[in-house]
Amino acid sequence: MKKLIAFPLVASLCVLATAAPAVTVDNAAMLTVETDGSEWLSYDRTWSQQRFSPLQQINTGNVDQLGLAWSIDLDNTRGLEATPLYHDGVLYTSLSWSRVMAVDAENGSILWSYDPGVDRARGRQACCDAVNRGVALWKGKVYVGTLDGRLIALDAKTGKPVWTRETVDREKPYTITGAPRVLNDMVLIGNGGAEFGVRGYFSAYDAATGDMRWRFYTVPADPAQGPQASPALEKALPTWSEKTRWDLGGGGTAWDSMAYDPALNLLYVGTGNGSPWNREVRSPGGGDNLYLSSILALRPETGELVWHYQTTPGDSWDYTATQQLTLAELEIDGKPRQVIMQAPKNGFFYVLDRATGELLSAEKFGKVTWAERIDMATGRPVEAPNARYETEPALIWPSPFGAHNWHSMSYSPLTGLVYLPYQEIPATYANEGGNFVVRNAFNTGAGLENRGLPREYATGALIAWDPVKQAPAWRVERPNHWNGGTLVTAGNLVFQGTSAGQLEAYSADAGQPLWQFSTQTGVIAAPMTYRHNGEQYIALMAGWGGAAALFGGDAAVAVGTRNVSRMLVFKLGGKAALSPAPLQQQVDRVPQPVVAAATDISAGADLYATYCMVCHGAGAVGGGVIPDLRYSSDAVRDAWEAIVLQGAFSGKGMASFADSLSAEQARQIKLYVMQREYESALPTTQVETE
Repeated sequence: MKKLIAFPLVASLCVLATAAPAVTVDNAAMLTVETDGSEWLSYDRTWSQQRFSPLQQINTGNVDQLGLAWSIDLDNTRGLEATPLYHDGVLYTSLSWSRVMAVDAENGSILWSYDPGVDRARGRQACCDAVNRGVALWKGKVYVGTLDGRLIALDAKTGKPVWTRETVDREKPYTITGAPRVLNDMVLIGNGGAEFGVRGYFSAYDAATGDMRWRFYTVPADPAQGPQASPALEKALPTWSEKTRWDLGGGGTAWDSMAYDPALNLLYVGTGNGSPWNREVRSPGGGDNLYLSSILALRPETGELVWHYQTTPGDSWDYTATQQLTLAELEIDGKPRQVIMQAPKNGFFYVLDRATGELLSAEKFGKVTWAERIDMATGRPVEAPNARYETEPALIWPSPFGAHNWHSMSYSPLTGLVYLPYQEIPATYANEGGNFVVRNAFNTGAGLENRGLPREYATGALIAWDPVKQAPAWRVERPNHWNGGTLVTAGNLVFQGTSAGQLEAYSADAGQPLWQFSTQTGVIAAPMTYRHNGEQYIALMAGWGGAAALFGGDAAVAVGTRNVSRMLVFKLGGKAALSPAPLQQQVDRVPQPVVAAATDISAGADLYATYCMVCHGAGAVGGGVIPDLRYSSDAVRDAWEAIVLQGAFSGKGMASFADSLSAEQARQIKLYVMQREYESALPTTQVETE
């Protein structure tokens, strides 16, 4: 087992003699990889984003012989969401804080590592952990998007920067967590930040020089500033109200999924939620708010919009359509159709003609209460009464975590099934009105409240979904949500990691459990597979984190999940073993009732919910990634003001909140956290009584 000690600010100069040869990934290679499974050249392996591998050396008949070939313990304490890429004997992957490394696939030796030096105080503006979903390869370069909004091209042999481009206005709370995509010598990248108030867009850059080719904004500009920049935005403007709060950004960030059809020459991009979530805050009076929560088809040379389909018109629930876009050929009504498929957060599985955007089918793949169905005549959802929570709070399925989030699904052309990481979590939404706009904080205008729900309300499943019949073929229940993405292979195998700390394999046709490996940590990333020196391998970035791990602490506690970051690589007959997991956070202190005014503790609870909950967990219950504040050491408690207001821990990702909190408010949050420590030590019935 190899130990990664630390990442330098620049690429390591100690490049081993076995460093990778010149990378020659190009359009021809991307077309070849569709049928040749030896290499994994893009985040979802191919432009079609199927996450299907034609490799079958590992199959249902021998998967029980799969074992660990080697692993790397990583200097990483936040979530790992990347899918490694494999080319010419080298694995390329990213870690949290946008760090990159290249690894010799033969033995796990680190060839080079690169740290872009992201200011970790920037983590305050990242809605969902300091994660990164991976890198891109093209003609001898490795591309990574950084949390602070840069796009960087690295030399694939050495890891040294070739060029860097600022893709965002750093004065605004933009972030990048998604993997770049490359096609036709262009690098494509979007961004995130809608929870903090930004206007979404995605951009194309020249892969060789870094010069920007074009940019597509997903939300119109304030019409008071002049005409819109494109016909697409002129068409979108009437779908926003005359009272739109343009100062709130609008949202629509394209933070993850992109696919490409070279035959049709169409680029597909999924867009995100509104900013703020509640339409009554950002666009009072209504409107569909194009192009939020939409699938867009564009000409990749120019960024010209060809067609669009909006999955959630006038989104008020954080129902992004940034989830995986998968291209496939399906037989529908006896005829072959070239389709694009998506299972976005809103809980409906969509099948569209990918040339025209025609809706072919849309059915619920889980529990959905915000809408009754999709009207096939109009393509619009038939919303349930009070779904928009305008007059009173509403308990709604799914929650902002989504029925399916960013965790990758996969599609097998052999079985015709989609393998979908499903989660079933409700949320209570409440209309906070236009006065509920908080700068420099997680701002939704939706009054989201989840703490009163029992843990059993947050469950998950692995669903094998038939996109033609629009029904499940088989299903494996999970005791918890936020399970990892999937991989399907020609060996009739589906692989998925779980939040409970297992990597598992099932038969793709019937869902029969065949193999399991204990990862010692919750898994959120998807596995990948490649062939090296004639042997098939399975690789996985294992490390608990992401939105649910930070916000939904209670659910993590339910299965004892925590972050132990590793790169794991498996092969048939592998005999390696993991090192023992490190000890968990402990504090030698007997909790005591807090002597303070009830109004101070109540004020602390409100402030905590506004500024702290999205990282430190609902109810101050840590989720196994960032230290649980209830059990902070006495030294941390003594330095509370220095940490919260003066940025003493900014190097660890805990930024100063001096721009938002006073010393008295910081003290109130501390009192609330101490009270939660005391309550957590009491029997449940006693806490309820008190």
